[in-house]
Amino acid sequence: QVQLVESGGGLAQAGGSLRLSCAASGRSFSSYAMGWFRQTPGKEREFVGAIAWSGIDSYYADSVKGRFTISRVNAKNTVYLQMDSLKPEDTAVYYCAGKRGTYYSSSPHAYEYWGQGTQVTVTS
Repeated sequence: QVQLVESGGGLAQAGGSLRLSCAASGRSFSSYAMGWFRQTPGKEREFVGAIAWSGIDSYYADSVKGRFTISRVNAKNTVYLQMDSLKPEDTAVYYCAGKRGTYYSSSPHAYEYWGQGTQVTVTS
Protein backbone atom coordinates (compact mmCIF):
# COMPACT_ATOMS: atom_id res chain seq x y z
CA GLN A 1 0.00 0.00 0.00
CA VAL A 2 1.25 3.46 -0.90
CA GLN A 3 -0.04 6.72 0.48
CA LEU A 4 0.56 9.96 -1.37
CA VAL A 5 0.38 13.45 0.12
CA GLU A 6 0.67 16.56 -2.04
CA SER A 7 1.80 19.95 -0.79
CA GLY A 8 2.90 23.29 -2.19
CA GLY A 9 -0.28 24.49 -3.82
CA GLY A 10 -1.54 28.01 -3.39
CA LEU A 11 -2.00 31.29 -5.13
CA ALA A 12 0.28 32.62 -7.86
CA GLN A 13 0.20 35.41 -10.39
CA ALA A 14 0.31 34.74 -14.10
CA GLY A 15 3.92 34.32 -15.14
CA GLY A 16 4.90 33.14 -11.69
CA SER A 17 6.03 29.79 -10.37
CA LEU A 18 4.99 27.16 -7.88
CA ARG A 19 6.50 23.85 -6.90
CA LEU A 20 4.33 20.99 -5.82
CA SER A 21 5.65 18.07 -3.82
CA CYS A 22 4.24 14.60 -3.45
CA ALA A 23 5.52 12.55 -0.55
CA ALA A 24 4.99 8.82 -0.67
CA SER A 25 4.88 6.40 2.21
CA GLY A 26 5.26 2.70 1.85
CA ARG A 27 7.74 0.45 0.29
CA SER A 28 9.22 0.31 -3.15
CA PHE A 29 8.54 3.89 -4.16
CA SER A 30 11.43 3.66 -6.59
CA SER A 31 9.63 0.94 -8.51
CA TYR A 32 6.58 3.11 -9.17
CA ALA A 33 6.03 5.37 -12.12
CA MET A 34 4.49 8.65 -10.96
CA GLY A 35 2.10 10.99 -12.67
CA TRP A 36 0.56 14.41 -12.11
CA PHE A 37 -2.99 15.19 -13.08
CA ARG A 38 -5.27 18.17 -12.61
CA GLN A 39 -8.99 18.71 -12.46
CA THR A 40 -11.37 21.64 -12.57
CA PRO A 41 -15.04 21.52 -11.58
CA GLY A 42 -17.21 19.74 -14.13
CA LYS A 43 -14.29 18.44 -16.13
CA GLU A 44 -12.50 15.13 -16.31
CA ARG A 45 -9.14 14.64 -14.69
CA GLU A 46 -6.48 15.85 -17.11
CA PHE A 47 -2.99 14.44 -17.56
CA VAL A 48 -0.21 16.91 -16.80
CA GLY A 49 2.94 14.81 -16.90
CA ALA A 50 4.59 11.65 -15.67
CA ILE A 51 7.98 10.29 -14.80
CA ALA A 52 9.41 6.81 -14.97
CA TRP A 53 10.74 5.03 -11.93
CA SER A 54 14.31 5.94 -12.80
CA GLY A 55 13.60 9.64 -13.06
CA ILE A 56 15.34 9.72 -16.41
CA ASP A 57 12.30 9.62 -18.66
CA SER A 58 9.41 12.02 -18.39
CA TYR A 59 6.47 12.96 -20.55
CA TYR A 60 4.23 16.03 -20.59
CA ALA A 61 0.92 17.19 -21.93
CA ASP A 62 1.26 19.68 -24.75
CA SER A 63 -0.47 22.32 -22.65
CA VAL A 64 2.37 22.37 -20.11
CA LYS A 65 5.37 21.27 -22.15
CA GLY A 66 8.25 23.66 -21.74
CA ARG A 67 6.71 25.25 -18.64
CA PHE A 68 6.37 22.37 -16.17
CA THR A 69 9.06 19.95 -15.05
CA ILE A 70 8.67 16.72 -13.10
CA SER A 71 11.47 15.29 -11.04
CA ARG A 72 11.84 12.74 -8.29
CA VAL A 73 14.20 11.88 -5.48
CA ASN A 74 13.72 8.22 -4.73
CA ALA A 75 15.85 8.41 -1.60
CA LYS A 76 13.29 10.87 -0.22
CA ASN A 77 10.23 9.09 -1.62
CA THR A 78 9.22 12.37 -3.20
CA VAL A 79 8.20 13.55 -6.63
CA TYR A 80 8.02 17.21 -7.62
CA LEU A 81 6.16 19.30 -10.14
CA GLN A 82 7.91 22.58 -10.91
CA MET A 83 5.46 24.93 -12.58
CA ASP A 84 6.84 28.01 -14.29
CA SER A 85 5.27 30.66 -16.51
CA LEU A 86 1.93 29.92 -14.94
CA LYS A 87 -1.26 30.86 -16.73
CA PRO A 88 -4.77 31.38 -15.35
CA GLU A 89 -5.85 28.25 -17.24
CA ASP A 90 -3.48 26.24 -15.03
CA THR A 91 -5.88 26.83 -12.14
CA ALA A 92 -7.04 23.43 -10.89
CA VAL A 93 -6.71 20.86 -8.16
CA TYR A 94 -3.49 18.98 -8.79
CA TYR A 95 -3.12 15.31 -7.94
CA CYS A 96 -0.14 13.03 -7.89
CA ALA A 97 -0.62 9.38 -8.70
CA GLY A 98 1.45 6.23 -8.62
CA LYS A 99 1.42 3.01 -10.57
CA ARG A 100 3.43 -0.14 -10.21
CA GLY A 101 5.90 -0.77 -12.94
CA THR A 102 8.60 1.16 -14.62
CA TYR A 103 6.59 2.79 -17.39
CA TYR A 104 4.39 5.82 -17.02
CA SER A 105 0.99 6.40 -18.56
CA SER A 106 -1.11 9.41 -19.50
CA SER A 107 -4.32 7.61 -18.55
CA PRO A 108 -5.61 8.16 -15.02
CA HIS A 109 -7.08 4.65 -15.12
CA ALA A 110 -3.57 3.19 -15.15
CA TYR A 111 -2.75 4.60 -11.72
CA GLU A 112 -3.52 2.72 -8.54
CA TYR A 113 -2.68 5.28 -5.88
CA TRP A 114 -3.78 8.89 -5.59
CA GLY A 115 -3.12 11.79 -3.30
CA GLN A 116 -5.83 14.02 -1.91
CA GLY A 117 -5.04 16.90 -4.23
CA THR A 118 -3.77 20.42 -3.74
CA GLN A 119 -5.37 23.59 -5.09
CA VAL A 120 -3.43 25.81 -7.46
CA THR A 121 -4.95 29.18 -8.35
CA VAL A 122 -3.34 31.47 -10.90
CA THR A 123 -4.57 35.04 -11.16
CA SER A 124 -4.18 37.32 -14.14
